[in-house]
Amino acid sequence: MDQATASGAPTAADPRGAAADATPPARAAGGQLARDLVLMGLVGALLAAAIWAGFSSLHRQFWGPSAFVERYVGTLASGSAADALAIPGVALDTSDLEAAGLPATASEALLRSAALTFDVEEVEIVEERVVDDIVEVTAAYTLDGTKGETTFRVHQTGMDGLVPRWGFETSPLAVIEVAVRGSMQFSVNGFEIDKRQVSADGAEADPLDPVPLLVLSPGLYAVSVDTATAEAEPTRVLADAALHSVELDIQAQPTEAFTKVVQEQVTTFLGDCATQQVLQPTGCPFGIQPESLGGDRVLPDTLSWSIPSDPQVEIVPDGAYWAISPATGAAHVEVDVQSIFDGSIYHLSEDVPFVIDGTVEILPDGTASILVGSPALR
Repeated sequence: MDQATASGAPTAADPRGAAADATPPARAAGGQLARDLVLMGLVGALLAAAIWAGFSSLHRQFWGPSAFVERYVGTLASGSAADALAIPGVALDTSDLEAAGLPATASEALLRSAALTFDVEEVEIVEERVVDDIVEVTAAYTLDGTKGETTFRVHQTGMDGLVPRWGFETSPLAVIEVAVRGSMQFSVNGFEIDKRQVSADGAEADPLDPVPLLVLSPGLYAVSVDTATAEAEPTRVLADAALHSVELDIQAQPTEAFTKVVQEQVTTFLGDCATQQVLQPTGCPFGIQPESLGGDRVLPDTLSWSIPSDPQVEIVPDGAYWAISPATGAAHVEVDVQSIFDGSIYHLSEDVPFVIDGTVEILPDGTASILVGSPALR
């Protein structure tokens, strides 16, 4: 009985029985390798996804078209016109202006930091879309409290390794066409401009012709007049569209000091007229027709004119400059008259009404040419 047990089937304690039931070593190793490879694949995929997400984030924040537009607007916010003009696609030449239907003679006087006095805040990219290989990036912003929105056209110009280069397909510059009546000088955002210096016609510039001025956009530009003869409160214009022209028409008003000068000129003119001891002072708005005396003879040495009160002058716009609005006044005459019938002498004392007007022109040297007269004399 004991011998049969020793030479028969293996018992549970026999190691050969355990080996017969176990997975072969080669198969076990292969399964583990497969699991490791799957795990490594998953880790690699997650790592690649993380890298791609990071790259995409960097692309959007630093390398993409939206980031390019944000940098441009940020340059305007910093007030650096030179840096803005150095950005690819911003600067223009005359052929670009003509192709865009804008005046080829538009002045570059405002393409300077002195004109970038507005605050740019709350810049936000609100849309980015691709249209025929052109990326249209729409940015919202606030300029000195005025909200605006501009769509920029951007295209890729090349690569620097893995980083794309961008440029403006359409330059973001704009044109404001400023017409100022009453002054050859005005200021834009505090920067002084003389029409004759920026006009293609130079010193022969027509005072009524608008002046085209290139500006960086988006931008808020305040045009005002503050000279010795004319003034106008700032009028703001928003330039927020690429290669778009904005028209601005300003009527300046005479300053109080200038009105006072014209009033003094009228007073002097009438005073000079009053010194003439004749019935009809030459070139003057008042006088007495000899026929009104019925042929009686005036004694010249007794004749005197005076202006009891000067007419109050009002200067009104007239084309490029000013006119003296017709004003009524009265001159007083004192004279002895001899009757042709009996030779007797009688004294004439009366007020003679008149109307006065005139023109005021500002000469190239800045002085005023004031011509005073009467409608009846023309």
